[in-house]
Amino acid sequence: MTLEERISQEIKAAMVAKDKVRLEALRSIKSAIMLAKTEKGGTDMLTQEAELKLLQKQAKQRNDSAEIYQQQNRPELAEKELAEAAVIEEFLPSMLSDEELTAEVKAIIQSVGANGPQDMGKVMGIATKALAGKAEGKSIASKVKELLAK
Repeated sequence: MTLEERISQEIKAAMVAKDKVRLEALRSIKSAIMLAKTEKGGTDMLTQEAELKLLQKQAKQRNDSAEIYQQQNRPELAEKELAEAAVIEEFLPSMLSDEELTAEVKAIIQSVGANGPQDMGKVMGIATKALAGKAEGKSIASKVKELLAK
């Protein structure tokens, strides 16, 4: 079942349950999928990688908005954004724990043969591709920097 089909089923279930926040989040995902399909150079079917990037972008937007709302002392708006982010994150694969991320990055460092901070670019190129969807770019970068500094 494609992501679009799953979202359509979830939208129907949210309508029946009258879950307004969930419905809004699901509709935003469906809208983003439609936009991605119809944009210039887009295809009729999205790859799994494209779907993953789309979902990550949606979740990140919600989390960033919530952070801004909290800084501006608007907790009711921040709460809504965080609730929508939680719905979107249900469709994302689970993130790696800190220990798992460390193990993965160590393996990549060994396979590349990196031995210092000067090799960070080589390691990051492979790590970001290998860990796409499993960890955030920021956490990958900080872990690579930490391990190469040793």
